[in-house]
Amino acid sequence: MIQYALELARSKKSEDSYAQSLIVLEQGISFLRGDSTADSLGMLMLAMSTLLYESGELQNSMEKLQMVHQLGSASLTLKVAALEALTGLNLEAGQDDSSLTLATDCFKLLNSSSGGNASAYEVLRSRAKAIKGLTHLIRGELESAEALFGGCKEDLEGCRDQIGNIALSHGQFSHATGNLSLAKDLYEKAIHEAEDVSVKPSLSSSNMISEEILLGATCALGQLLSHSGKFKEAEELLTKALTKAESHFGLNHYKVGVILTCIALMYKQKAKFEASSAILIQEGLYRRALDKLKAPSLDSQDSVAELGKKDVIALARGGYAEVLCVQQKRKGEGERMKKWAESAWTNRRMSLAEALEISEASKSPLVVVDTRVCRAL
Repeated sequence: MIQYALELARSKKSEDSYAQSLIVLEQGISFLRGDSTADSLGMLMLAMSTLLYESGELQNSMEKLQMVHQLGSASLTLKVAALEALTGLNLEAGQDDSSLTLATDCFKLLNSSSGGNASAYEVLRSRAKAIKGLTHLIRGELESAEALFGGCKEDLEGCRDQIGNIALSHGQFSHATGNLSLAKDLYEKAIHEAEDVSVKPSLSSSNMISEEILLGATCALGQLLSHSGKFKEAEELLTKALTKAESHFGLNHYKVGVILTCIALMYKQKAKFEASSAILIQEGLYRRALDKLKAPSLDSQDSVAELGKKDVIALARGGYAEVLCVQQKRKGEGERMKKWAESAWTNRRMSLAEALEISEASKSPLVVVDTRVCRAL
């Protein structure tokens, strides 16, 4: 039933198909309420949360995940999956304090549990470490993130499967802090597991599912290759990520805009490295990205503080502003765009100017865009 509902929604990617799929899952919940286990209900709620998230209903998606915790007898695996996804959704919504609270709650839940399969418990603990480490990284708390990601090798060796989000988040930390060799290995591990049909899928939801891992790791590896000056390979991978996003979410989804921003930044790096000009290409990509991201106009009265995906929008607008500022007739527009982007930028590790600066690959900090949570790390 769950697989049928997910395939139905994704086959047409329309409001009607998502609504029909949600009805199927709601019927399943009604059917199971009488004498079924809490885990059966919880799995349906995780699937509903995923569909609601993919159709743009972020708050409703969160509510379904919160309902899982009302299932007192639900398994530890189910509750960890719900907390992992809730943390991810709060990160995407820019609710960083709530994200840290949820990630901490996940550890408390694990510490208060007893018994069960030791190997399965270690996998859950590694997942909890990864999502909390990602939260600290986004908050700019590198020492706290490093304390969680420091045991990366041991975590991955101890988990024979379900390593996707663990490897991806660890890789992003290594990438952002300049360890590109380790990051590349971790991204490739995440991609391998996500593509390996023989690997048992982990119980997950919303922006933490296997499709999101594959998209995120492919895009992150493309960014890494760009930072390493391997632009041909970077373009191939980022184009592959773009195709995946368009196929999974639809042509006009905001995650398509996130990847277009990464491609535009790659062209910016390539142009500087080759001492060439790609102004028209960059401008076209930034315009498309901002359209998909539904960026407000420069004159909008909407509060920048309440803007979703503002890290990525600020990156796109900041890069676009640089393109305009080198054109004498459009410099004024570029300056206005630059000012808007700087006010929207909230990354605590670096300024927007530093994020857009092209430096040697060995130097840090490097900005890495995470497509799962649509944030600049």
